[in-house]
Amino acid sequence: MHFADELIGRIRGLGHPLCVGLDPHLDLIPASFRKGTMRPEDPTTSEAVQAFCAEVIDRLEKRVAVVKPQIALFEQLGWRGLQVLEVLVDRCRANNLLVILDAKRGDIGSTAEGYARAYLEPGAGLGVDAITVNPYLGRDSLTPFIERCSSHGRGVFVLVKTSNPGSGDLQDRTLASATVFEAVAEMLAGECRRLVGPRTGWSSLGVVVGANYPEQADRVRQRLPEALFLVPGFGAQGAAAEQAVRAFRAASGAREGGIVNSSRGILFPVCEDWETGFEAALDEAIDRLGGAVR
Repeated sequence: MHFADELIGRIRGLGHPLCVGLDPHLDLIPASFRKGTMRPEDPTTSEAVQAFCAEVIDRLEKRVAVVKPQIALFEQLGWRGLQVLEVLVDRCRANNLLVILDAKRGDIGSTAEGYARAYLEPGAGLGVDAITVNPYLGRDSLTPFIERCSSHGRGVFVLVKTSNPGSGDLQDRTLASATVFEAVAEMLAGECRRLVGPRTGWSSLGVVVGANYPEQADRVRQRLPEALFLVPGFGAQGAAAEQAVRAFRAASGAREGGIVNSSRGILFPVCEDWETGFEAALDEAIDRLGGAVR
């Protein structure tokens, strides 16, 4: 498959760009799923995390195109957490969900090659459809991941303008003729064009751009017209749906060009009955984003 073509095709069928983040914060796991002490070292905690995330995945079937597990929240459980993540990735595939692993990997040489092999090779134990990567070790640190986009139809999302408050410490620094985040976007332009899909015109080399920085998103879009945006910051982080899709482009009767992630706002609704709250939060996010792209 071609990752971007597959993702955009599914989004067009659903009519919205929502991506649900699988972020199992231990202190927020609903009471009905909790086991034992819920401390990371307690073996029963991984069982609780698996049961909770499995229920979420089952409820997302045919309602969203893609999910984004945050690997750090599984790694905190040690080997059991990685085992749980592997089981959950298989469950996502059974439920026809694409998987973007939020790992933000960034290294050089054989280490970067090892990460790419671990997550983007066919048959890998933790094989996923796409992964987030950090570009700040330079172009060569991205090469092994980008190569898997060509050879195995995978996707990669490069951090460009992130949603955290401290992102400007480096990303907004001014160089000779642009900011750092604009320089990163310009560095990606050639590979982004090369990885454009034959069916949709979107590239499997995407970028992470926070919803709470809409003007910066416009500047990234100018430099990367074919790139899919992975947009954090919507929902619990405060950005509106219209902000989140601002840098999307009009195509096929709607605005498209990426996915908008929501994690805590959907996974952990503030209500007495988790099932009711989850369904309501999911429906609201789908309606808001669907309305914003139409």
